[in-house]
Amino acid sequence: MRTDCMDWELEGSAQRTESPVLRGQEGGVEDTDEDGLSESFQLLQIDVECECRERETLATGSAPWCSKNVQRKQRHWEKIVAAKKSKRKQEKERRKANRAENPGICTQHSRRFLRALTKEKLLEAKHSGPRLCIDLSMTHHMSKKEMSRLAGQIRRLYGSNKKAERPFWICLTGFTTDSPLYEECLRMNDGFSSYLLDITEEDCFSLFPLETLVYLTPDSEHALEDVDLSKVYVLGGLVDESIQKKVTFQKAQEHSVKTARLPIQEYMVRHQNGKNYHSEILAINQVFDILSTYFDTHNWPEALKKGVSPGKGYVLSNSDK
Repeated sequence: MRTDCMDWELEGSAQRTESPVLRGQEGGVEDTDEDGLSESFQLLQIDVECECRERETLATGSAPWCSKNVQRKQRHWEKIVAAKKSKRKQEKERRKANRAENPGICTQHSRRFLRALTKEKLLEAKHSGPRLCIDLSMTHHMSKKEMSRLAGQIRRLYGSNKKAERPFWICLTGFTTDSPLYEECLRMNDGFSSYLLDITEEDCFSLFPLETLVYLTPDSEHALEDVDLSKVYVLGGLVDESIQKKVTFQKAQEHSVKTARLPIQEYMVRHQNGKNYHSEILAINQVFDILSTYFDTHNWPEALKKGVSPGKGYVLSNSDK
């Protein structure tokens, strides 16, 4: 009786230690297959245990495992940061030594000071400076490539205005924030959303009194003689590679607005070139450079030389050089 009980206990123990998977495949699996399955389950168990250990490591806040490539990049970045800190420290010490040797010489202004000074000049122009309006209501005439070029011109115009001694106050009219041009300006121009200028969906003809507007267009019969602080000068924001003629001129006429052209014909002459190409059509940033230079110098030849590139086929006449 005791022997039977012991046999039964050994048999039960053997059943308990036997794998449930192996029990399900009795009589149909060879010993080699059983060994293979056993090894597979052991590997799975190892993977699970490793994953659990990784989770425990991340949960405890320890540094996660990184590949050698990531570690190499991290070390490279740390070297760059350390080098920049060392360079700044050396530059600071050099400036300090220069101030000690030359106490009477004015030190160079910091970038923060220059940014504050630029902001002050731009805000002052809003109240007392000349006004320039960019009419952006004609983007339906333009392709995506042309809009990208216009976005670049706006960036260059704004950059020139920031550097000007006497900046203009700039207003972008007919400009909606959901337009493709606005998205292109955000994509191409760093900090566009913080530009110090006015942006409005309203058309320039309804935003300003019509008698104050002067639409600058190369098709006008009247040459611009001076920059008047009481006027608002309008530039057509149009990049047109197909050269649709008189688009801005006709728009100004529809609203009975005064037009003017830059005095290129009065101070410049055609210059022979290989392509026999002559054009008075300029990008808006080039027109602005001419207006800004003239406003500072009151010298049309100097201003035109600044904005009209030789590629346009015009040079200053001999008497104005």
